[in-house]
Amino acid sequence: MRTSTAAALTATLVATGLTPLLLTAPASAAVAKHYDDFNGDGYRDLAYSHYYSGISGSDGWKGGAVTIVYGDANGLDTAHTQVVHQDSPGIPGTGEDDDQFGESIASADLNKDGYADLIVGNPMEKVGSVEYRGTVTVVWGSRSGLSGGTSLAPKSGAGSYFGRDLATGDFNGDGSPDLAVIGGLETWLYRGGFTKAGGTGTVSKIDKAGQGWYSSGLAAGKVNGDGRTDLVILGEQFVDNKPVPRIWFLKGASGGLTSGASKTYISAPWAAAIGDFDKDGYGDIAVGLPDNNDGKGIVSVWRGGSAGPSGSMTYNQASSGVSGNPEADDNFGYAVSAADTNGDGYADLAVGVPHEDVDGKEDQGGVHLFRGGSGGLTGTRSTWIPQTVLGPADSHASFGFAVRLRDLTRDGKADLTVGAAQDGLLMRGTSTTPTATGAVHLPEYGGSFLD
Repeated sequence: MRTSTAAALTATLVATGLTPLLLTAPASAAVAKHYDDFNGDGYRDLAYSHYYSGISGSDGWKGGAVTIVYGDANGLDTAHTQVVHQDSPGIPGTGEDDDQFGESIASADLNKDGYADLIVGNPMEKVGSVEYRGTVTVVWGSRSGLSGGTSLAPKSGAGSYFGRDLATGDFNGDGSPDLAVIGGLETWLYRGGFTKAGGTGTVSKIDKAGQGWYSSGLAAGKVNGDGRTDLVILGEQFVDNKPVPRIWFLKGASGGLTSGASKTYISAPWAAAIGDFDKDGYGDIAVGLPDNNDGKGIVSVWRGGSAGPSGSMTYNQASSGVSGNPEADDNFGYAVSAADTNGDGYADLAVGVPHEDVDGKEDQGGVHLFRGGSGGLTGTRSTWIPQTVLGPADSHASFGFAVRLRDLTRDGKADLTVGAAQDGLLMRGTSTTPTATGAVHLPEYGGSFLD
């Protein structure tokens, strides 16, 4: 999950046309093993958005696009890429300059055909005469990759910035992926199954009725150990006519989702990731709060348990063992992602700090990697990965404005993908820390990563 902040970055973007796709062995008629394997070949693929086009579509498209780099035995095949936008064949709608196709992206095998599908939010889309109605498009996976799309119909009340954020998971435990969507400042749960004709299961609104709740972001994962996917909603709640920043935990249940505890902060939660940092069988919720304390930023970890989350720890650049010092507008916690990078069975946490000044260069940025272990995360097991792993850079590189941890090489160690203002980098996981040796630069990079 990734949301925009007041300091959101505008990347310099270049789009290419479609690269011919290689055929792979047929996938089985069952849910894809990996929620991000679009061509069913057993390798994870990487999708990332760049939702600002060049002037009047000079990049070959208008209003945003999503680039897919297909996986292979070496991790990613940068010669095997695809760019999807609203002017691609079979994709509903028409690209327009003020659209943001790809502002949010998620994936799952929604129709259970063995190929993961890409879900793309375009919250700025004008539909008919309605400005900013927003759309959500499912782009279907196949043996040859992503092909064709279907619009998801919004329910009454969801038609305002529909698709602002997305999250997938089997929330009711029936074996069919479900989809959570933000629209109209509310969260909507679309139950599976999904069809290419636009069919879905039942749709319900997730809201604190009459309590002034407004949703802004989503994160999905398994927190209480019952096997179902749980949902965390980032947002704010009006209390005594004042907005209070909060996150809200909802437990997966046979009927969909049931309301759980909320946690209050003094600044807006902008990003969240779920991982079992202490290997106790329960997912912990890491929340990035980059605007906290004049933009110095913190990460709060809400610990998982059988009854849901309770108890928390806070981390920042003043924590013992953490490199650097907290400074105004560093935005520690701008982006977060969780997975096991060194194969020890504990989830680790990547924390983006895109506005960190490095060696006198303003906003060069970097990433702190906190390794999990007994007792959870600790600063003494953290590593600083600066922008300089990419080589010399000037100011405003903003390395770390997007991060993602996933095992793309199938070696049991999650690889670290980092976004910068004009570049993206994939670093392989190792038994210690992800390495820049043999790092892969991402073609046509310029936006947020798939969750």
